[in-house]
Amino acid sequence: MGSLASFNELGNGYGDHVNPLDPEEFRRQGHMIIDFLADYYQNIEKYPVLSQVEPGYLAKRLPTTAPYVAEPVEAILQDVQQHIIPGITHWQSPNYFAYFPSSGSVAGFLGEMLSTGFNVDPSSLIKSLSTNPEYLRNKASDSKQVVDYKDWQITLSRRFRAMKLWLVLRSYGVANLRNFLRSHVKMAKRFEELVTNDARFEVVVPRYFAMVCFRVSPSALPFHDNDDDDETRANEFNRKLLETINAAGRIYATHAQVDGIYMIRFAIGASLTEDKHVTMAWKVVQETVDALLNNL
Repeated sequence: MGSLASFNELGNGYGDHVNPLDPEEFRRQGHMIIDFLADYYQNIEKYPVLSQVEPGYLAKRLPTTAPYVAEPVEAILQDVQQHIIPGITHWQSPNYFAYFPSSGSVAGFLGEMLSTGFNVDPSSLIKSLSTNPEYLRNKASDSKQVVDYKDWQITLSRRFRAMKLWLVLRSYGVANLRNFLRSHVKMAKRFEELVTNDARFEVVVPRYFAMVCFRVSPSALPFHDNDDDDETRANEFNRKLLETINAAGRIYATHAQVDGIYMIRFAIGASLTEDKHVTMAWKVVQETVDALLNNL
């Protein structure tokens, strides 16, 4: 990844003087980053959902020193594609059913960009308020003590997320956001129906919004005796089932264990998930169960 020697030998045309906030260069590189991310999301379901690399793989590919001369963004993005993306577990994949992603929208991304681009500092608001005598009197009266300015503002160590939320709410509106969430609940209901229609499976707890908790029933496994050993064998089988599913990379789910029962948690919440992805996920579950049962 970007060895020092290779870039020195090639020469990249960059001068000694660098303006880190040149508007035209920001415009050019910004377009490239947006195109890169748009292509990523357009092709995201082609990647294995769960990272397939070994721990520490990236350290072996890093150069021993930082580059002495500037490298073009084209080369950096090429390294991201070849070396970074293979190590990512793709939370925004339509086949990601482990947890509920929280930032997968155009408006959310743009709000993040605005916040970063403006370098929003909540203290600037407080500085303007602190010169207002009426605000000072009200604040002092509320506190009834020696006023501490640090308590008047949003914690500066945290990113200013209000801009992001503001853009999401204005860009989509409450009606669209409700419909979007309802579509996930509807898909979860469909998945729950698929589970209950297969006698080998059971829904362990009632579906809650867009999450279905299910497992292969102990009665579907050979040598069941209706005793505690049945539950133990069922837990081991369902644990193996989930591990096998996740290792294959086609979908990704997680688990929970309540009152000694191991279950698979199937959460539908990715922005790109559609009915076809839920149907495909159920097919993966069934095919994996068939293979495991045939090997018992």
